[in-house]
Amino acid sequence: MAAPTSAFVRGHRRAGSDVQFIERTRLDAQKAMNKELQKLIQTGPPGLHERIRAEFDEFEKLFGRYLQESGHAIMWDKIRLVSDDLVKTYNELKAPDNKSIKTLLNQLVVVKLNGGLGTSMGCKGPKSIISVRNDLTFLDLTVQQIEHLNKTYGTDVPLVLMNSFNTDADTEKILQRYSQVKVKIFTFNQSRYPRISRESLLPIATSFNTENIESWYPPGHGDVYQSIANSKLLDQFINDGKKYLFMSNIDNLGATVDLNILNFLLDPNTKQAPEFVMEVTNKTRADVKGGTLVEYDGKLRLLEIAQVPKDHVDEFKSVSKFKIFNTNNLWISLDAIKRVVEDNTLHMEIIVNPKTLDNGVNVVQLETAVGAAIKSFEGAIGINVPRRRFLPVKTTSDLLIVMSNLYSLKTGALEMNPLRSFPSVPLVKLGSHFSKVKDYLHRFASIPDMLELDHLTVSGDVTFGRNVTLKGTVIIIANHGDRIDIPSGAVLENKIVSGNLRILDH
Repeated sequence: MAAPTSAFVRGHRRAGSDVQFIERTRLDAQKAMNKELQKLIQTGPPGLHERIRAEFDEFEKLFGRYLQESGHAIMWDKIRLVSDDLVKTYNELKAPDNKSIKTLLNQLVVVKLNGGLGTSMGCKGPKSIISVRNDLTFLDLTVQQIEHLNKTYGTDVPLVLMNSFNTDADTEKILQRYSQVKVKIFTFNQSRYPRISRESLLPIATSFNTENIESWYPPGHGDVYQSIANSKLLDQFINDGKKYLFMSNIDNLGATVDLNILNFLLDPNTKQAPEFVMEVTNKTRADVKGGTLVEYDGKLRLLEIAQVPKDHVDEFKSVSKFKIFNTNNLWISLDAIKRVVEDNTLHMEIIVNPKTLDNGVNVVQLETAVGAAIKSFEGAIGINVPRRRFLPVKTTSDLLIVMSNLYSLKTGALEMNPLRSFPSVPLVKLGSHFSKVKDYLHRFASIPDMLELDHLTVSGDVTFGRNVTLKGTVIIIANHGDRIDIPSGAVLENKIVSGNLRILDH
């Protein structure tokens, strides 16, 4: 007798009894989840029951879709390369005249996604409070940028931080030090969803309290639309005459307010301004995993690597076929956000994130990405921006680049050193000995001169003295048990250093 067809094997025709069985088990899972969520609501603070219920309603919708949607939602044959008219080049955009800049800026809200922790770089607390340049943090630099705009043009651009339950309390404490700064700063929290047991498909949380914080997670930055609407800030900004928000990751130091893009969106001569603009930039071999824009079913769509069938992953990573990738710098109409939230027409693909907790429990997190909503907005386009607008700091390798003399700091914004002979940044790969910020800082007596560097790879127990200069391609590899100390004042140009090298003072 043939084995019953699995619900999750694509390409097999399901028998009617299989379909009925799958439907019954799905309904059972939804009912069981609803029952557990009702119990969790009762354990929350009495004043928060309504808010928790609203969050759980959204979570249940996501969970219901997760149970129904199996396999890859993407049909690879239906993907079309994006046409030129849907991705503008930055050089096409006109700069605003000085008289109109104030009017433009007064219609803008700046939103920074501030839900992440600095754990991957060995830091505690919000990632936004890591020092990245001249003892200034991501948050310091962001506030400086907005203050400079407001002072220069006599405007009142607000800064909005979307925190998570992981970053909210620490961020609120930090914000107290900006009380004298000419920037209105608002915060709201993204949702707090329960982690799901992979075995039972039920929440692992037994109560809403903060003692079992591992039982909860923030559901990705796609949650921004619903959460800013729930916070009432969306209505407040619309009533204040704001038209667009510019949203980006707080760790992207290239994501400054761009007046040319704002002018394009708000220029009365722009026929039917797009409700959604995604900044994309040219893909290099370092960006092969980044999401790209494609046309699908006649609409612009963000295609992420997680959605790509396995036998097409190499094709997706091809720099020659998919030439651009998403920077996650987004410009979105506030009125349009209100419409898609209220009409319930917002659709983002589910990112299924399996994790194993410290106690060995296997869980699933259901998340969404903010850029995936592009297909829910009218007239959406991409703008191919210069690489300087994508300068994320995800690792200490990135940190080395932004702390070096490749950049100078001006009113909170990083500017490429004009002495750098070409605009691209070097490819830097620091090994595991450098992965935590504390270890990284300990291994550099001072940040090397990297103006003429193309590529740096460092692996093993390596330290750098003061005033080291790196040029061309430099590879430094200390084998296990060996140590390499690069002496102060050393100039390494197109060098491979390996083995054991130690200069001792005596």
